[in-house]
Amino acid sequence: MKPIVSVVIMFLHFFQLPSFLKGQALSSIHQFSANGMDGQVLSLANFKGKKMLIVNTASKCGLTPQFKQLQKLHATYKDKGLIIIGFPSNDFAKQDPGNNAEIKDFCERNYGVTFLMMEKIVVKGEAQHPIYRWLTSKTENGVMRSKVTWNFQKYLIDEDGHLVDMVSPWKHADCRRIIRWLTKNK
Repeated sequence: MKPIVSVVIMFLHFFQLPSFLKGQALSSIHQFSANGMDGQVLSLANFKGKKMLIVNTASKCGLTPQFKQLQKLHATYKDKGLIIIGFPSNDFAKQDPGNNAEIKDFCERNYGVTFLMMEKIVVKGEAQHPIYRWLTSKTENGVMRSKVTWNFQKYLIDEDGHLVDMVSPWKHADCRRIIRWLTKNK
């Protein structure tokens, strides 16, 4: 019986345990889809090979001016492989009460937003969208556990669809941490 146990432990050590210890994701965000503002389903698998910045947004928040920095980041890095995806949410102080058409119009008219904006979703609690369940659960993303604390929390996803980092809502989209991530290995 002992030799079998030793072989199993050796197998786990060489094949599964090292990737877990390195903090590599157990799954990829590419497995998910979401609805765009127009209701069309968008597979995140379309973005294999691209870095993604995923952010929950709100139109009536003190942090709403971050749309300007997100748009600037999009304009600067879209041709270098960055995809920004905004998910409007009304979860924090009911700061995005509008419907999808109203939110889209607000973002385009006030901030010139051209990056991807998806339909409004729930980013916390029982009705949490599956993408946000993956982003916030270490058992699903294999990297870290987090809690969406406010509007404009940013999640950084690498080219393979693995979660890399989470950036606080109060850090701007063009903060040093995000710029370093975007320009690393360039």
